[in-house]
Amino acid sequence: MMLRIVFGVIAAIGFLTLSEALTCNSCKVGVLGKCLFSSQVSCAASETKCYSAKAEFNVTGFLSLSSSGCTSDCNNTAGSILGAGYTVTKTCCAVNLCNGASAAQLSMAGALSAALLASVWSSSML
Repeated sequence: MMLRIVFGVIAAIGFLTLSEALTCNSCKVGVLGKCLFSSQVSCAASETKCYSAKAEFNVTGFLSLSSSGCTSDCNNTAGSILGAGYTVTKTCCAVNLCNGASAAQLSMAGALSAALLASVWSSSML
């Protein structure tokens, strides 16, 4: 009976973990490595990754723009604007606030899962 309750609680926590929206650091535009307008955003259900992107212009090489936020794809792109070529390099991750300098934070569901596992482990050791 106790085992069923434990598995039920673990399953409930698992569903809570799945339903939490991903939180990413967002920077609409950054110049020379400095973000001008930063915030934290909750991603839409279709956006399953956080990203950091850097756009470099091929002509200058030293001028780069950056951005970060939520995304559904993680493809690098290349193109040109008025004849000037550019390359956008995108790096993605799938953990809350993984795309910036902020420290990684444990979600509430993750903390509850760890506490429950520790409790079950300690009671089985007795």
